[in-house]
Amino acid sequence: MDFFDIFQTTVTGFSEAAWKTIQLTFWSLLLGTLFGLIIAFLKLSKNPVFSWVANIYITVIRGTPLIVQVVTIYFGLAEIVALDTFTAGVIALAIHAAAYIAEIFRGTIQSIDKGQTEAALSLGMTERLAMRRIILPQAFRRSIPPLGNQFIIGLKDSSLVAYIGGTELWSAALSAAADNFKPFETYVINGLYYLVLVLIFSFLVQWLEKRLDVEQRGVKFDSSK
Repeated sequence: MDFFDIFQTTVTGFSEAAWKTIQLTFWSLLLGTLFGLIIAFLKLSKNPVFSWVANIYITVIRGTPLIVQVVTIYFGLAEIVALDTFTAGVIALAIHAAAYIAEIFRGTIQSIDKGQTEAALSLGMTERLAMRRIILPQAFRRSIPPLGNQFIIGLKDSSLVAYIGGTELWSAALSAAADNFKPFETYVINGLYYLVLVLIFSFLVQWLEKRLDVEQRGVKFDSSK
């Protein structure tokens, strides 16, 4: 069997697995972003207990391998509540991504000039309102490039769900290689699927970054009139 033959025999399975990978990545990154934002606020909190909890969480998650976290969460939660591999994978990937996303948000929030917060407070805004209307929109725009990189990493990290029985793209490659006894060709073709997904992800991130940059320039232009 040559590459074209293997591509033909795996296109259906790989396409379905690629869609499963997209779903797995989407939900895990959505939850990871929301959770990461909460962790970032905890770390920036003036309450030392909240800050300590956030630091411990980030240190533990970033200091242990993702595969260990995936397996631990899947088999650990299985003793408490029955979870399918997809749900367990989403939770594990979200918890892992949140630690890195929290640091991204923390850095971008702290990069905003404190004078803007002071100006908002002088106009009668509360700290919470100033954060929501002034600081977070700017921090979000600045976080797009590092968030895009983290999202791409999250897409590739989803392959580890195969080791708890998930049915994503890498799992499909392992099964196909076991059937056709052509692991090299199968894995190369599987890698091309990942490459296409990463290129699509990269394009969307670049488009969003340019779109926000254009809107920001439009706001500056209007404010100068």
